[in-house]
Amino acid sequence: MRILVTGAAGYVGYAVGRRLIAAGHEVTGLVRRADRPLPPGVRPVIADLLDPNALDSTLHETYDGVCHLAARTRVRESFDQPLPFFSTNVQGTINLLEALTKVRPDGSPALAPAVVYGSTAAVYGNPDRQPIPEAEVPSPTSPYGAAKLAAEQVIRFHARTGAIGAVVLRTFNVAGSVDGRRDPDETRLIPKALAVAAGHAPHLTINGDGAAVREYLHVDDLAAAYVLALEAARPGTERVYNVGSGTGASVKEVIEAVEEVTGRPVPTRHNPPQPEPPLLVADATAIQRDLGWQPERSALPMIIADSWAALSPEAG
Repeated sequence: MRILVTGAAGYVGYAVGRRLIAAGHEVTGLVRRADRPLPPGVRPVIADLLDPNALDSTLHETYDGVCHLAARTRVRESFDQPLPFFSTNVQGTINLLEALTKVRPDGSPALAPAVVYGSTAAVYGNPDRQPIPEAEVPSPTSPYGAAKLAAEQVIRFHARTGAIGAVVLRTFNVAGSVDGRRDPDETRLIPKALAVAAGHAPHLTINGDGAAVREYLHVDDLAAAYVLALEAARPGTERVYNVGSGTGASVKEVIEAVEEVTGRPVPTRHNPPQPEPPLLVADATAIQRDLGWQPERSALPMIIADSWAALSPEAG
């Protein structure tokens, strides 16, 4: 298939493009700057989702499928600057869908592409039910989660018109590395802990006692889910899947695993507890059943080892 990946130079987008090339697809990567590295074989096109005219002039080809990954993603930042999160994540999605469904310059109608949208468990908010199934009613508690949910709804309602086929993939905590590309967001626990192990920071600050449990998914396992979802999407249909390992680890357990894998200490300091869910774990039964997806690289030691290998040249 001819596939367009938005945000193709990002942490997840790069991994998805790499997997699509390996599966034999012809891949175009939509990026905002020409200097961003893409996986070998991915052809770049430069445009901004917030510039409809640029999209119209750039997306003059017909694609069989789209992996939509371009987004603002930092939860804490979204509280301070909610408007850019809604403009990028919602209006950017609308602009993309409009560009994809326009009649082509030669007069031929646009095909109904498969659209796989990268969403987030943040749409669920703080549910009591664990593990969290897709049937859980979304109740986001951050501007980021609310914007991603709104974009989900845009895509799903658009699919019901028959213009596209849509699969929404809700992910929890993505980690790990492919091709030596580490997670660039050091606000996340594993990158923060590895930065301390590498000597880039003196200590890791923990809220409360470190008992909060989260699950972690290898970025390559997530990328594999995108390939399967593209192949399963059908025009006029829309589905939502959680993509997660289903195995939780506490903050303390993550730190212990980092120390064991790296052989280096991770000193910690404790802040007062913050209002946050004690447990967030995905129920990924549906995608395993329907698409045959399985997390193959998401054991915590493997995630940390891959992340450390990507960082270790700097660690000295």
